[in-house]
Formats: sequence, structure tokens, C-alpha cells
Amino acid sequence: MQAHDDIRLGTLVPAHERTAEVLAQLLPHGFETFQIAFGRSVGAADLGGLAGRVGRALGEWPVGPHDLPRRVSCIGVYGNPLTSPETVADWERLIDSAHLFGCELVTGFAGRITGRPVPESYEPFARVFGALAKRAEDRGVRLAFENCDKRGTWESGDWNIAHAPQAWEAMFAAVESPVLGLEWEPCHQLVSLVDPLPQLRRWAHRIWHVHGKDATILWDVIRTHGIRGGVPYIHHRTPGFGDTNWTDLISTLRMAGWRGSIDIEGFHDPVYRDALETTGQVAALEHLRRCRGGTFVPNVF
Repeated sequence: MQAHDDIRLGTLVPAHERTAEVLAQLLPHGFETFQIAFGRSVGAADLGGLAGRVGRALGEWPVGPHDLPRRVSCIGVYGNPLTSPETVADWERLIDSAHLFGCELVTGFAGRITGRPVPESYEPFARVFGALAKRAEDRGVRLAFENCDKRGTWESGDWNIAHAPQAWEAMFAAVESPVLGLEWEPCHQLVSLVDPLPQLRRWAHRIWHVHGKDATILWDVIRTHGIRGGVPYIHHRTPGFGDTNWTDLISTLRMAGWRGSIDIEGFHDPVYRDALETTGQVAALEHLRRCRGGTFVPNVF
């Protein structure tokens, strides 16, 4: 390990006409990596032009803390590829264009057959991602599935089946490819009242990217109303403001030999939002740095 190069810390930046401008404003704060996210659709985006602008912005601040080169960790799109041919085409475009951004990882939802139980999506998943996995393998790209349930359950949902370990096992059995993995975060586990750390120990070998997003569980609400009583029982939070012990989380990743980026997924915190959005993200970055071990100090022994 050299200067924290095993686990980089960054943030998610939406893909739009101001992406490079946003990067230029964030880079002085010490973010090491950036996920470029397209939302539900890539649309008519000029990927080559965007990659060029992003590259030039990074070139203005090429080296971050501990002399780590700044870089794009991954690019992603979050439509439903099992019901939308346009989303499949988006995945294809991003797979083909990842090298332009200097990365080898594309992220998104696994998709879902709308309104049906999770297992009914396994066969469509195999058809869609069998071909996409082969395309990615041919181009040296990996694919990672976000673990967000998008308010779905095992019985019904609109967007994503990749939100529970039982589904992960079935997905990776349906498409046996070394390039398929997970985009994981503790927030979505806490929403389901799952302890994230035992799950992380079990699945770290298949996690390609980590979202820096946390949650606060309101146990008093659960004890009074349950989780289906119409009263919000959890808040999505920025790292450092929620329930997750990020020191234990990063230690778990390091003990598993994990290498990759933790990119903060902002715009969810009920307090650090609007005028406090960047304040919260920079505070989260500083918190994650401490949890990673603080300033890297070369051994003297």
C-alpha cells in the first residue's frame, strides 16, 4: 500500500453542461475521485466532448492529497434496462466510452420487470446482461449494480432487483461473468434494517464501487409505528452524520484486500442540503479521511 492508494475518497457529480465547472470548484477541497452520473438516461450527450472537458478540469489539479492522481472512478446511468431498450443502449454507449474518461467501470441498476416478484426478472436479466457483460469483457470494463431498492420490495417494484443478497446470488449465477459486481452502500442496508458490516464481509470480493451515503434510523418511530405505519422511520445521511461506523467499514474493506473508490452520494441529507450541500460533502470527505487513518505517514521502521 502506498499513500492510501488502495481506497480513494471522492464524490458523485451529475453529468450535464456544467460538470467540468463543478469539478473545478470541488477539486481544491481535496476530492480524489469522481463518479460521473447520468441519471435515468444518457440522452443525446456528447460523451467524447464531456470526457474531454472533464479531463481538462482534472488536469488543472492533477494531484491530490498524498500525491494521488485525480481521476474518474466510474460513469453510470440509472434507468431500467429490463424494460427500456434505450437504457440498454445507454449501457452500451457507456461501456464503449469508459476509456475516454480514463476509467474501466460502468454502474447502474440491474433493472426489474415492473410490478412483479424479483425472481421473475432473473431470465430477462440474463438475456440483457449476458450480452452487456460480453461487451464489457471485450473492452476491459467492469459493470456494477447499485443496491438501491427504489422503494421496491421482493414482491413488487419498478427499477432494480439488485437490492438483496438472495438476488445477487441468483444474478451472478444467471450471468457467470467476472466483470459483474456491485455498487454498494450502507444506507440501503440500513433502510432494510440490515447490519451493513456482516454483509460487507461476505460480499467485499464482489463490490466494485462504494457510494458514500449513510442513514439514521429513528428507532423510537419504529417502536411506535413500525416501518409500514406511514411515518418516516429513516433519514438518508451524508457520511459522518448517520449511524454507520465508517472506521469499521473501511477497516473491513482493507482486511478484505479491497481496492477502489468511496464516492460521496450527496443531495439526500435532510440537514446538509441546498445552501449547505457542499459544506456537508466537504465535512463528509474530512470524516472519511479520518476513518481511513488520517494523513498518510511513511514507515520509519
